[in-house]
Amino acid sequence: MSLHSRILRLMAGAVAAMATMFFAPASQAQQRPLVWGDTLPATLDPHAIFDVPSQFVLLNAYDGLYRYQGNPPQLIPWLAESHSTSADGLTWDFTLRAGIKFQDGSDMTAEDVVYSFRRLLGMNRAPAAAFSPVLRPENVTATGPRTIRFVLSRPYAPFLAAIPLVAIVNPRVIAPNVANNDWGAAWLAANTAGSGAYRIDPANYQTRVSMDLARFPGHFMGWSHLERPIDTVRARPVLETSTRVLALLRGEIDATDSYLPTDQVERVERNARTRVARDESMRVFILRMNNMKAPFDNRDARLCFAHAFNYQGFNEIILKGLVVRNGGPNPNNLWGNPPDLQGYNFNLDQAKQYCDRARAAGAPIGREIEIHVQSELEQTVQAAQMFQADLRKIGINLRIVTNTWAGITAATTQAQTTPDMWVHWVSTYFVDPENWIGQMYDSQFHGTWKASAWYKNDQVDELLRRARSSLDQAERDRLYQQATRLVVADSPDIWVYNTLNLRGLSRRVQGYNFSPVGSGGELRLMSLSN
Repeated sequence: MSLHSRILRLMAGAVAAMATMFFAPASQAQQRPLVWGDTLPATLDPHAIFDVPSQFVLLNAYDGLYRYQGNPPQLIPWLAESHSTSADGLTWDFTLRAGIKFQDGSDMTAEDVVYSFRRLLGMNRAPAAAFSPVLRPENVTATGPRTIRFVLSRPYAPFLAAIPLVAIVNPRVIAPNVANNDWGAAWLAANTAGSGAYRIDPANYQTRVSMDLARFPGHFMGWSHLERPIDTVRARPVLETSTRVLALLRGEIDATDSYLPTDQVERVERNARTRVARDESMRVFILRMNNMKAPFDNRDARLCFAHAFNYQGFNEIILKGLVVRNGGPNPNNLWGNPPDLQGYNFNLDQAKQYCDRARAAGAPIGREIEIHVQSELEQTVQAAQMFQADLRKIGINLRIVTNTWAGITAATTQAQTTPDMWVHWVSTYFVDPENWIGQMYDSQFHGTWKASAWYKNDQVDELLRRARSSLDQAERDRLYQQATRLVVADSPDIWVYNTLNLRGLSRRVQGYNFSPVGSGGELRLMSLSN
């Protein structure tokens, strides 16, 4: 054999070895792809956005030091094998597992973790909100090849609970694509730099339209838990609810979003090829009121609206009892709630009395009020339509404005551009009251979609800041209860229910494992029956 032939054979062997490591084996390549019909995020950059669609990318294309698994969610070591904390709660040390590879084949080290946190804090976008009040970039350091130290400026009790929010990214693939000190954000918006169980194909990616993923066999957690893991995933959002359900029934997609309207549940369950996964969640349905815009800068006006929403009619009739009334900002099944907390009741006579008081104080109750709904989520429209009809009975004109999640959240960075009202859910990004009341009603988070009520109460700010700094769980529980009572008394928003997560699935999808964090979207746990 000539030298040239031997070189060609060696090159072919190297290419074959690389393909075996990073892409699905040829023997399984004939498996029909999983088609995921849920919403895609506005960007693939895991440090730039903080919402439910971004969790799908975070769970599958990236890994964090810790991860939530199961329901109720349990926080388990992931990239890290262990951690320790100083007695004063300021110093946190994490040790990485050995042998972790990024999807480009390079080794993950402590320096990559340091870079990832410094990038998150340097960009200071939505996911940074959980860390920026207590952590400076220079206080994240590598103390060894596999050890990382975080030194907080003050104790922060939810620190470990929030750690799964941070994706560890590969600086070696980002660095060549940095432009104008943007941390590579423009490039990473349509590319990936992770170690996750699935690799996104940038060639086929279209923002909010399509995303293809291929299994990464070299993932550090391995695949021995599945006989036939899913090799290929096509994420293809279907924006209109009835069209999305029809696509599932026809076998065009294998999963809907996790907001399946209750009037579609029976339709999905009657079909022999489909089912509905029903799982207790920690997702609060909420109607926001912009407290910096009249009339909602008046407490009586807010109480008028709070008493004009028909909670029982919506929960029991429209949603057929598949949800639980939630009278405050935290989900019922979380600590930090007053055990005797009572939400506002539907009473149009009482609502009118509050409206009359607000008018007497000069609040412009007579002006047209806009409520923005998410066109892709029918339940937000149903809530607004019911509310519109009841408000009309007491002389209030509510106009429904069709919008999208991306459009609404982009507007909430400033009080003047935030809608009068808007409808959405606050999902579980990490399991601590900080995820709900802490980031929704502490005024330091104004400018984020979570704090889009633009609520300000100095006493609440003080209680929430003490609660997140305390290392005493009993004290934290007491402080959150006090803050919750004050917030509910001020009625900055309208809290409706804690949801039962409803996702339509093809029966060929096996191993769907729901966790409130990520809404059951972790592909590594699933397989297909064909």
